Amino acid sequence: MSHSFVHLRLHSEYSLVDGLVRIKPLVKKVAEAGMPAVALTDHCNFYALIKFYKAAMAAGVKPILGCDFYVMDDKDETAISHLTMLAQNNQGYRNLTELISKAYQEGQYLGRAYIKQSWLEQCTEGVIVLSGGRQGEIGQLLISNKLDLARDRLACYMGLFPGRFYLELQRTGREHEEDYLHRAVTLATAADCPVVATNDVCFLKTDDYEAHETRVCIHDGRALDDPRRTRNYSEQQYLRTPEEMAELFSDIPEALINTVEIAKRCNAEIELGEIYLPEYPIPDDYESDVFFQTESYDGLKQQTEKSLVAKWAGKEASAEYARELRTGIFFRKISIEGLNDRLAFLFGSDAAAHVQAYRERLDFELDIILEMGFPGYFLIVMDFIQWAKDHDIPVGPGRGSGAGSLVAYAQKITDLDPLEYDLLFERFLNPERVSMPDFDVDFCMDNRDKVISYVADNYGRDAVSQIITFGTMAAKAVIRDVARSQGKSYGLADKLSKMIPFEVGITLEKAFEQEEILRDFLRDDEQAQEIWDMAVQLEGITRNVGKHAGGVVIAPSKLTDFSPLS
Repeated sequence: MSHSFVHLRLHSEYSLVDGLVRIKPLVKKVAEAGMPAVALTDHCNFYALIKFYKAAMAAGVKPILGCDFYVMDDKDETAISHLTMLAQNNQGYRNLTELISKAYQEGQYLGRAYIKQSWLEQCTEGVIVLSGGRQGEIGQLLISNKLDLARDRLACYMGLFPGRFYLELQRTGREHEEDYLHRAVTLATAADCPVVATNDVCFLKTDDYEAHETRVCIHDGRALDDPRRTRNYSEQQYLRTPEEMAELFSDIPEALINTVEIAKRCNAEIELGEIYLPEYPIPDDYESDVFFQTESYDGLKQQTEKSLVAKWAGKEASAEYARELRTGIFFRKISIEGLNDRLAFLFGSDAAAHVQAYRERLDFELDIILEMGFPGYFLIVMDFIQWAKDHDIPVGPGRGSGAGSLVAYAQKITDLDPLEYDLLFERFLNPERVSMPDFDVDFCMDNRDKVISYVADNYGRDAVSQIITFGTMAAKAVIRDVARSQGKSYGLADKLSKMIPFEVGITLEKAFEQEEILRDFLRDDEQAQEIWDMAVQLEGITRNVGKHAGGVVIAPSKLTDFSPLS
């Protein structure tokens, strides 16, 4: 990395509070500017992290994983400061994950997630910290001319993050920035603390400033011309090129050099594509079951070993293999038991005549499921569906490709006989196209929460979570949002919004092409055109978060080993 500058503080559209940066255009512009790396530091979340990581890696840009935090003083809840933390390694990434989760679970105040200063002591390893500039604790003290206290707090942070704490400098034309900068450089020199330059990026180009301000007003529920509205941003907070940053900080070149040095030190990696499944609790004494009076335990064991041979060749002595073998035998056992029950129900006294065809199909499916390592998935789905049925909670018969599985039918996950309807198992699971199995399960909406609660109780509250969803500024909604922020009348916004057709996936561009009445209205009404022009810029931007109605994640250990919680 011989380049001169790397952006280390940047908010994407997923910051929700602010930020207008879309991930793909960001990575493209970073690559075109010749910057070798870029950091993403959204407000207390990793919402965009996977999308950012994949896009950056694909473009040959090094992704730096970070987060901007609101820090609350333990003794004074009104004393709020900013801090930017970057993951230096995988341990640092896990520490940031824990901090984000704790902020949402324990640190929420008036709808915003905060971390407390005392929490930092448990999450220092593998983290590089930027002071937050004039909005950081030290910056606020310097602006207030409390120099001795600023010196003490700097010493504290440098002790907490030895060799990993930087005083952050910015020149974006905002209030008190130059006063802060000069005092910060003086303090850094006296304390032998390194400085680093950031541009607190919220949009890609200067032309986006007005759209960004509109986005902020939409989030805050304010109008652009509201005199009470705080103006925290400037049009200079765009993705400056290394040349522009070099000119801006020509008097403090080490602040630019340190951005590259920090980028070199940040090497956290995200593991993608690896599947981690929770363990289904296998009964300790299942081998002594009377079932094995009719089915040979050794025979089932040999069949299971054949299924696992390709996956575990040379590793049969490991504890993991022994555990998977035991799960596999149990999986075969309950599948055969379930099939016997189904055949008795379907054919009664004539069941024996149908056993061979069904057992051949069952063994075929079992071999594939075991080879691909998914018995635990089936067992867990079987478990909570059976619990729902036992507690009189209506469950659907099964939708989608999962209905093609005889194993699922035998385990009462589905209620459709795939042989009767010639349904293909390969549409559901295929070793040539490795992907997670996916059962579409319908529960009665009135009692769905009870099933989710059972899963959480059974597998651990810290290992079970529902899935977050992201709401975007869709065509009709963005018109109303923009009109409100611009102070336009409700009647105008309503009229303009209703001209957009009710159509799934409709966009403003498509609506404009389709509707002549809309084109005429925009041509004749200047205020409507102002709304439209801004709405086009903001359409599709992430607006808020919600909770998926039924999607549930079950982890093999606590969820924060894999992802932050909101």
